[in-house]
Amino acid sequence: MEWSRFTEITRIAYFSMEIGLSQEIPTYSGGLGILAGDTIKSAADLNVPLVAVTLASRKGYFEQTIDSHGYQHEQPVSWDIASQMERLPVRVSVPIEGRAVVVQAWLYRTKSPAGGVVPVLFLDTDMEENTPEDRAITDVLYGGDQRYRFKQEIVLGVGGVRLLSAMGFRIFQFHMNEGHAALLTLELLNKTRNLSAATWTETLAMDRESVARRCVFTTHTPVPAGHDRFSYDLVSEVLGDSLLPYEELRELAGHEELNLTTLALNLSRFVNGVAKKHGQVSQAMFPGYEIHAITNGIHPLTWASPYMVALFNDFIQGWAVQPELLVRVDLIPDLQVWEAHQGAKAYLAQYIKEVTGQKLELDVLTIGFARRVATYKRNDLIFHDLERLLALGEGKLQLIFSGKSHPHDEEGKRLIQRIHEMINTLEGRITVIYLPNYNMDVAYRLIPGVDVWLNTPTRPLEASGTSGMKAALNGVPNFSVLDGWWIEGHIEGVTGWSIGAVSTELHANEGSRDEDALDLYNKLEYVIMPLYYQQRQAWIQVMKNAIGKNAYYFNTHVMMRRYVTEAYLQR
Repeated sequence: MEWSRFTEITRIAYFSMEIGLSQEIPTYSGGLGILAGDTIKSAADLNVPLVAVTLASRKGYFEQTIDSHGYQHEQPVSWDIASQMERLPVRVSVPIEGRAVVVQAWLYRTKSPAGGVVPVLFLDTDMEENTPEDRAITDVLYGGDQRYRFKQEIVLGVGGVRLLSAMGFRIFQFHMNEGHAALLTLELLNKTRNLSAATWTETLAMDRESVARRCVFTTHTPVPAGHDRFSYDLVSEVLGDSLLPYEELRELAGHEELNLTTLALNLSRFVNGVAKKHGQVSQAMFPGYEIHAITNGIHPLTWASPYMVALFNDFIQGWAVQPELLVRVDLIPDLQVWEAHQGAKAYLAQYIKEVTGQKLELDVLTIGFARRVATYKRNDLIFHDLERLLALGEGKLQLIFSGKSHPHDEEGKRLIQRIHEMINTLEGRITVIYLPNYNMDVAYRLIPGVDVWLNTPTRPLEASGTSGMKAALNGVPNFSVLDGWWIEGHIEGVTGWSIGAVSTELHANEGSRDEDALDLYNKLEYVIMPLYYQQRQAWIQVMKNAIGKNAYYFNTHVMMRRYVTEAYLQR
């Protein structure tokens, strides 16, 4: 068994509901999954002994189409799992609704140019031994209702631990990338408990400490929808008490409902948010727990455009495995930085022409905004005052949007409709483009090809925001609300520009939309546009600063080293 060589050393098990490794494996919905994929790639680059566990998501998240009224429609993504990875012979079962549901795994090898390999296990229930209903558990990422989600999380957490054990993996740390995998702690409790004790309660404190020493938990969002909760009636119907008696489960996961974030917090030795600000927000949300902060990053070689890759290879050899070398960006002549960016912009323009039929002007300042469409992200903030926007931007500004809204998020879908209304309203005066079906391939074209990367979330709900890091890597300055990672990366007028003030309160200021929109327009009109059109050399210096002062640090190599030294190796 060639795969058995992965079990020869002790490893860290990295659990994530979604992982974005490539466009050919559409098992991700957005930032959480892309972050997971980038983490795994950097682990391979750095030879960190990691094994990743996720769900197969045979029908992906969804493929987005937008009708003539600007309304989003969703279709399953069709992909062939057997063409991308190897089916493993090991099988385990998990308890679901009184049935033993069989789980298999597919192996994908994430290989680094530096020689490292990280195995990724994709868990799958589509097997003849299972009922038709159970075969579909691993079909759709974040699909279905609460019951469907809970079944998926049993497969991920419980099934994942059982498969690792059945395959012979020796795991010294379990890393839960968000609470979706928190049920793994119950399986570890089961394997840890003192069977000679008369009751669970007698040994729960001892077993709990033993499990926590092996667990790391990363929380990714202050948004309530990101923290899975399930009624105990549902838990009883689906899981029963096969893993832990309910009295003890309520003590660990919440008395009113099973809260997977609470469960992970109670059974982890190390807990962290994904930026300094998010660590502070999480500490306020979860008093009584110690919340650290390890700021997210992006995988440099994955997200640098072909034009920047060629440029970095010429002037900063070794940057891909040592991204800290990007601090030497001033070795690159200004003209070559500009020409590389214009190449990426022309590449984007060609793609836009093919997909939408619209024309992108290469000499007009172009702002990009692409991320999941949700109300707190305020994707439409730039349209807050159309009269002001037209006065400053007519003929001098182009706007490109992209992003999917969750199928059940009608308010998010309405945001997509509003942006499409703006396409028609501003036609002939300001070009507004919406690229459908935002995914890794679209991001790879879009982010490097715009001139400015816009981000306008409601503070303090942006936990990190890795798209802005991808922009900085490609010499695209950020223009963003001071939240998430941008608080750490922002130097006004040097690496980019801020919108509004830093949030000091846990809850957003209800009046901030007007204030943020006003600051956005003022910065555009009086700072950003004059710099772009009238001071090209100074503009290029901001581009280089984005690379040399942001991208050199905000990457998953730096992030991974911090996890190793601060989380994994601290016992």
